[in-house]
Amino acid sequence: MKKSSQGVGGTSFHNHTFKASKAWIVEVLGQPDWVDETPEDKVQNEWCCETEDGNVFTIYDWKEYRTYSDDEMIEWHIGGYNGKVTRQAQEEIEVLLNKSVS
Repeated sequence: MKKSSQGVGGTSFHNHTFKASKAWIVEVLGQPDWVDETPEDKVQNEWCCETEDGNVFTIYDWKEYRTYSDDEMIEWHIGGYNGKVTRQAQEEIEVLLNKSVS
């Protein structure tokens, strides 16, 4: 998994999520590609990424509707063109999460 410069227009949620802090994602991927600090908006932070196979996906906070700390564990959504891609992204993310816990 890495950041991507490929277009992610048309990606959507396919029931794949993970729990992590924003600080962890920033450590792994760098700063978000898109930020809206208005807590009333549905998405405040989003990263454009690609799997090891080059399939694009997004990571985003969905409907937090509040200000949260960078170290707070929250649920992040994974968006992609299909469920196979978002499942693969989730698996790659979980490998990285497990490495950081070890």
